Parts: sequence; structure tokens; C-alpha cells
Amino acid sequence: MTTSNELNVRSARPLDAQAISSIYDHYVQNTVITFEETLVTVGDIQIRIENLIRVGLPWLVVEDAIKVQGYAYAAPWRSRASYRHSVEVSVYLDKDFVCPGTGSLLYSHLFQALANSDVHVAMAGIALPNEASVALQGALTNLAAGVSC
Repeated sequence: MTTSNELNVRSARPLDAQAISSIYDHYVQNTVITFEETLVTVGDIQIRIENLIRVGLPWLVVEDAIKVQGYAYAAPWRSRASYRHSVEVSVYLDKDFVCPGTGSLLYSHLFQALANSDVHVAMAGIALPNEASVALQGALTNLAAGVSC
């Protein structure tokens, strides 16, 4: 999709599931922010990616020259018919990756993809305390168009 000084944002593929699982499972094991109680397998992530792609919702990854460093996706908010135009958005970055603005970069691309869909509402849940997520959500009016590391 877009490259910014060695950061590339693109659509996720099922082959990205290993990297995504590694990023996500850190948060499952060490925080409450995922609302998961057990680790998620690579197969589980592959199915999640495929399911969102099948219903036309975006799942994006950001990668540098070395590996996938983070991801963002939009998932259906609720199953009732009236919620069909509402999604929940999430962003996760590798715990060791430090590049300010990367979360905003992912959200920027995610919202661009959603703008071309029938989604009317995008929301995110935050388990507190979580300063990084609060700051990211608060900065949504100033989404980054590009990030340099």
C-alpha cells in the first residue's frame, strides 16, 4: 500500500499469521488488553485473517526491512443486523519495535480502507491502564500520513 522510509503498510496475508501471532501472544500473556485468556495459535490467526478478508474488512500489517512489526484490523462490532455498518478497530505493535507514529500510520491506512466500504462507525475498546492506547486513540484527529524511523 504505502512505504515510508523503510516502513511498508500492506494487506495481511494468511502467511503473516506466524508474525502476527508472535506479536499478539505477548499481549495475551502479559496484559489484559486483548480480552483473551489463552494464547492464540497461528492457525487461529490465519482463520481470523481469512474471515475478515472474506467479509470485505481490512487487516493490515506494517513491516520494515526485517519483519512484520505490527498490524491493524477492523472486525464486525456485533452480530445484530443494525450493527452491520459498525466495526471494532485494533492496532498491535511488536513489543520491541520503537518507531513513534507507527500506530497512527496503521490507523490512517485502516480508516482509508474503511472509507471505501459501507462502514459508518469504527470504535475501539481500551482496557486501562494503557497509556499508549489512550494516546493513540486521542490522536485520531491527527492521523499520520507518513512515519520516518
